[in-house]
Amino acid sequence: MSLEKDVLLILDTTLGLRGRGLAFLPETRLLGALPEFDSMAIVNLVTGLEERFGVRIDDDEIEGRLFATVASLQDFVRHKIGLSQA
Repeated sequence: MSLEKDVLLILDTTLGLRGRGLAFLPETRLLGALPEFDSMAIVNLVTGLEERFGVRIDDDEIEGRLFATVASLQDFVRHKIGLSQA
């Protein structure tokens, strides 16, 4: 599975979207646009990303802009695992 699809799957599972999240596009807005995307969801999402990608996300790295869109979240994960943007 690709990084992009993995991130969508983690989003879908974490937010309980029952498959809706798998159809998200890079420009899909997250924070402030989805009622399911609250502070507890962010904690669970960060944990899911850490477990799936084997990275550590420090508290000081967690900013609203990371969760603005699907693309911003995917870019952050790429950065954390050391991949350049496609």
